[in-house]
Amino acid sequence: MVTGTHAHANARHQRAHPLFHFLADNREELIARCRAKVALRARDGAEHQTSNGIPLFLDQLTRTLAAEDAGETGESLSISGASGGDSQALSEMGISAAAHGKALLEVGYSVDQVVHDYGDLCQAITDLAFEREAPFGVDEFRTLNRCLDNAIADAVSSFAAQKEVTVASESSARENQRLGFLIHEFRNHVQVATLAYIALESGKLGMGGSTSAVLKRSLAAMSALLKQSLAEVRLSADIPTRDSFSVAAFVADAQVTAALYAGTSGCTLRVPFVDPLLGVVGNRLLLAAALTNLLQNAFKFTHPCSQITLTARAADDRVLIEVQDNCGGLPTGAAERLFKPFSQSGKNRSGLGLGLSIARQSVEADGGTLCVTDLPGTGCVFTISLPRQPLI
Repeated sequence: MVTGTHAHANARHQRAHPLFHFLADNREELIARCRAKVALRARDGAEHQTSNGIPLFLDQLTRTLAAEDAGETGESLSISGASGGDSQALSEMGISAAAHGKALLEVGYSVDQVVHDYGDLCQAITDLAFEREAPFGVDEFRTLNRCLDNAIADAVSSFAAQKEVTVASESSARENQRLGFLIHEFRNHVQVATLAYIALESGKLGMGGSTSAVLKRSLAAMSALLKQSLAEVRLSADIPTRDSFSVAAFVADAQVTAALYAGTSGCTLRVPFVDPLLGVVGNRLLLAAALTNLLQNAFKFTHPCSQITLTARAADDRVLIEVQDNCGGLPTGAAERLFKPFSQSGKNRSGLGLGLSIARQSVEADGGTLCVTDLPGTGCVFTISLPRQPLI
């Protein structure tokens, strides 16, 4: 924003009323006092406010007074607007005030700060005028109040309008992320169900075996996702079910699902022995989806014909479930970005970049944590940590 100038206003009317001369003579002092008041509410962007908003308003106010003193009513209204303003045709002051209000929102200020900006100037003018016994006429004060009123109204209106746009944009982003999560989870379950069906269709596996159970669980998970989504639309989502369950059985189920991915990737899966007495409490469906995401991610990025390791063990009062791959290690800085929604670090961009973000949310919902450890030159280890629960 480029500030105006008050020099030509001085030249055009040497007989201007006292307020005009007061503002022209004390411009820098008034700006300094406003800057000091802003500093008391110290926040980023304060320099921007006192370098643009206040000086520009002072210049426009001075020019308005000069125009009125010269009897040029039309130009006065063009600069600062009529009483009550005009939202359909903003004055010069209205346009700059609107831009100022928008700028304050962009640097993180509240609507109160917008009003305070102009209030600071009004207070500074009043205080300095009292100190220097500067006599002002009633008409001049009316002009000052009109300009302040119009500027505040236009700045606040612009602030509010921009705020609505920002809120709408954030709401849209949240909705896109929620929809992305739903699509991602559906895709995972469909892929698992498809792989299980292909395996069963070959005729080498019976319908009563573990692969059949994987297919059944995948279909049940899709049904649960539909139910949850419908519940959210109806604003009556069910509270997720949290049960105590065996970690060994949980890992065994994940192993069967992972074996389907292993069969299509040429990689192998190693699952060391899991203590049958280990237990946790949580939403088994969501935690299973989280572990499936980690395994799917491992098979997606590990080197061809390498090995994925799935382990589960106790560590004091926690249970650690770990998935180690052989992807060669993470790029610099990738570990911090991996769990952000729509973040993809590898060359394979076939997904949405939501798997790890969803997995972390699911784990954290049950009081757990999900983190990654980089093994430079080798791969990485994703660790789910959950509170340990004795099995009854």
